[in-house]
Amino acid sequence: MAVVDSPVDWVNKHIRDYVESDGAKGHEWQPGVYTLLLTTTGRKSGNPRRTALIYQPYGDAHVVVASHGGAPEHPAWYRNLQADPAARVRVGPREFAVTARTATGEERARLWDLMNEVWPDYAEYQTRTDREIPVVVLDPA
Repeated sequence: MAVVDSPVDWVNKHIRDYVESDGAKGHEWQPGVYTLLLTTTGRKSGNPRRTALIYQPYGDAHVVVASHGGAPEHPAWYRNLQADPAARVRVGPREFAVTARTATGEERARLWDLMNEVWPDYAEYQTRTDREIPVVVLDPA
């Protein structure tokens, strides 16, 4: 089954560049800001869905933020993970299976601060929505 990439044009191009270059283009998206490719299973379609996300390492895991730019609803990739936490991640040339979980409590607070250090816009996104923006830990499966 073919992977369906993000419908957002610039994200789709970022994914293509990332895959075609084995991560040489796109892993470091901006100076000091790194992205991974996350492939989830569509909760309605059952098809693999791929997007690019800013991440930070967290021990053997990786952390991403379901900000959706501060939209009132969670991004589709996060809703897919809620339905099925098994996913695949590509970091540079490496691809591997992960299990997603939403950080809570003190861990969430600590990881929220970590992610805001690398991408300060997350704090602004939080002011745009009433939902608590999820911080997601992608643990190796």
